[in-house]
Amino acid sequence: MKVVDAIAHILKAEGVEYLFAYPVNHIIEAAAKLDIRTIIVRQERIGLHMADALARLTSGQKIGVFCMQSGPGAENAFGGVAQAYGESAPIVVLPGGYARAQSTVQPNFSSYLNFQHVTKSCEQVVLPQAVPAAMRRAFTAVRNGRPRPALVEIPGDLMNEDVPEPLDYRPAPAVRYGPDPADVRKAAQMLVAAERPVIYAGQGVHYAQAWDALRALAELLEAPVTTSLGGKSAFPENHPLALGSGGRAYPETVQHFLHSADLIFGIGCSFTISSFAVKMPANKRYLHATLDPADINKDVPVEHALVGDARLTLEALVEEVRGLLGGNPRGRREAVAQEIQSIRERWLAKWMPKLTSTETPLSPYRVLWDLLHTVDVANTIITHDAGSPRDQLSPFWRAETPLSYIGWGKTTQLGYGLGLAMGAKLAQPDKLCINVWGDAAIGFTGMDFETAVRERIPILSILLNNFSMAIEIPIMQVSTEKYRATDISGHYADMAKAFGGYGERVTTPDQIIPAIRRGIQKTQEGTPALLEFITAKETSVSVF
Repeated sequence: MKVVDAIAHILKAEGVEYLFAYPVNHIIEAAAKLDIRTIIVRQERIGLHMADALARLTSGQKIGVFCMQSGPGAENAFGGVAQAYGESAPIVVLPGGYARAQSTVQPNFSSYLNFQHVTKSCEQVVLPQAVPAAMRRAFTAVRNGRPRPALVEIPGDLMNEDVPEPLDYRPAPAVRYGPDPADVRKAAQMLVAAERPVIYAGQGVHYAQAWDALRALAELLEAPVTTSLGGKSAFPENHPLALGSGGRAYPETVQHFLHSADLIFGIGCSFTISSFAVKMPANKRYLHATLDPADINKDVPVEHALVGDARLTLEALVEEVRGLLGGNPRGRREAVAQEIQSIRERWLAKWMPKLTSTETPLSPYRVLWDLLHTVDVANTIITHDAGSPRDQLSPFWRAETPLSYIGWGKTTQLGYGLGLAMGAKLAQPDKLCINVWGDAAIGFTGMDFETAVRERIPILSILLNNFSMAIEIPIMQVSTEKYRATDISGHYADMAKAFGGYGERVTTPDQIIPAIRRGIQKTQEGTPALLEFITAKETSVSVF
């Protein structure tokens, strides 16, 4: 069996259904022969983003795989791998490599050398008999511990060499580990003793599928819950104890309860300091439960920590807390829920003029508010893009079901959302999958709307077009005045039509909801739809 065929058989054994790719890489043909659906993108980043979403939307149970050409393909892929690393997404990356005799000769690009800082596992295979073990290590790495990319570089002259037979490959196991019972007991005592605990849930809750346990603990403690952007939808945001998500922009409820908390419990999160994460208040008591011990005391000093799978941790805490409380909550829920509701109503009242604006150009907040109230939220998966779309969407979108919002922000490459929506649609074909982006982001990855059309991936793309990089205007005033440095332009609905999709430009408030309904109908018919809303240069965001 040739190396390339052995790799394809290993992918099949690991349950890989899709191979995202850009040629030339001979794994593409070998995978197709085994009925692994190959999806060819227009640029490498999008294929990696699709693999990323496929993994996230299955809580890492299905691994996204991307392969690409040696040299330029590997070079172009770097940003997508770096994004997956920053956002902790478990993908396997299979770049071709230069022939072994030339792989270390300048200026040939070596994936093995250059991707080591943005992967969890990175190696180059130089012997055919080493291929199964290298693939086993890669899949074991992505299925266990903190999810991050693993890369195996296959030199071009190795592809058609023979792998010893029979190919004895067993799929990588996925194991879970939990915290020390003594640490759980102490954590439970801290939570029960706190008068105003707040739970901060991260993406680890999604990967552990710990949604029910998180809700059980919150309801037992009668504690309000907020999430990171990555953790958004881990707790139903229509629940009376939900505060909404934290990001660069966030609801006033998040600000109020974090700053009035006497204990902040982070579960399945890293507490990473970022411009795109809510700032944790100083001089607070922190209890931190994480899968990765490297997170502990990294950015936030903690009083106590637990290491382990989020579901195992939460289930153990629920049992301990229930014992300490005698099996029942203490009757705090109504007061907490009323406090949340009061602050939420006050905050929304301040924003309602923008959320319901009848002005033209359109308020982007009005577009997104109408979107929220038009779709079936429980059966929708939505993601933002970098910049204004993230800050305008995340505070106001109330995710109701797990894995219905793909949040991100550890690194913020423009154009990420399109591939995420496409990968989400492959993972959950019965859901309405939406990406919200701006006219800056579409300039980076917009050509891959053609991929959605060609590959029959009917997403709904919401484009907010203000012909400008609006949030940069305040810091680029001279260059804008002299050289129009923040101006950009395009008719993107026409672009969508040219690619064979549905495109519609919307300019008046009364057409927002009808256009959304038409776009949804087109996706139900199997056609990707891009709705281009001409919006104002909005720079206000919900920050405190």
